[in-house]
Amino acid sequence: MGACETIIEGTIPAGGLRLDRALADVSGLSRERIKALMDEGRVALAGKTAAQASLKPAEGTPFSIRVPEAAPAEAAAQDIPLSVVYEDAHLIVVDKPAGLVVHPAAGNFDGTLVNALLYHCRGQLSGIGGVARPGIVHRIDKDTSGLLVVAKTDAAHEGLAKQFADHSIHRIYQAVTTGVPVPSAGTVRGAIGRSERDRKKMALVSEGRGKHAVTHYRTIEVLQGAALVECRLETGRTHQVRVHLASIGHALVGDPVYGRTSSQHKPLLARLGFRRQALHAAELGFIHPASGDSVRFASPTPVDLSTLIVELGGQGG
Repeated sequence: MGACETIIEGTIPAGGLRLDRALADVSGLSRERIKALMDEGRVALAGKTAAQASLKPAEGTPFSIRVPEAAPAEAAAQDIPLSVVYEDAHLIVVDKPAGLVVHPAAGNFDGTLVNALLYHCRGQLSGIGGVARPGIVHRIDKDTSGLLVVAKTDAAHEGLAKQFADHSIHRIYQAVTTGVPVPSAGTVRGAIGRSERDRKKMALVSEGRGKHAVTHYRTIEVLQGAALVECRLETGRTHQVRVHLASIGHALVGDPVYGRTSSQHKPLLARLGFRRQALHAAELGFIHPASGDSVRFASPTPVDLSTLIVELGGQGG
């Protein structure tokens, strides 16, 4: 055994299951992680190296998994304030402010949510995918505020990812649109993919080119040349709310990519210093991957968005 390895040993709890599934169930590692370890020759059945994930071993077959120490994260831990809504040993729910990038990328190598999480959760993160980093299961845009769940363990990451994949996650967004949608409530369906005209943008595309996307909306309050709209996401695609609302002629107020600031709103946005799309991830709910309990969280309307709504003649929430 290597100096920096952990050995997980036991017996197959039940027959008839694929090896990767059986080992994932008993070890707490994800199936993808198990497969990667098998590729590295780190999984053994009855003392022999196992390399076939689809193998269905008999109940009681002894196994061992040699798990190397997680490699250091590429991102650096940084002491960036976090608004933590909920946290336990398995996951953390944060209320992300507008302007904070979720993950390091070109142009934003530090100062991101991941950098903040690495600092906040130091010593508590599992080696998801073999790298000591938070399990980013979903993202929200830099200039969108609101709730985000991050996995701390392989098992939590896999459990949450499955819920996002089967569209069972509860997600409600608050949006301020240009103009008032007609009808006042409805459903926008349309696949979303990269725009052929501008690769930096997303667009409605044919089902074969993009990912199926569904947004349910309803108007909460009519404002001056705008509306406060609640959006419930059935799917979660990149820029989904922004693209779908723009596709029905009601882009988000302040959206620099999919909308155009009207002459009616331009002076107000300048006076308020409001320089982002008016979008907030207000509610997030899911089945806790460890306890099995249904959990739901809410984020109050941030001050900048609430002020905008009030200035447009609304209640502001």
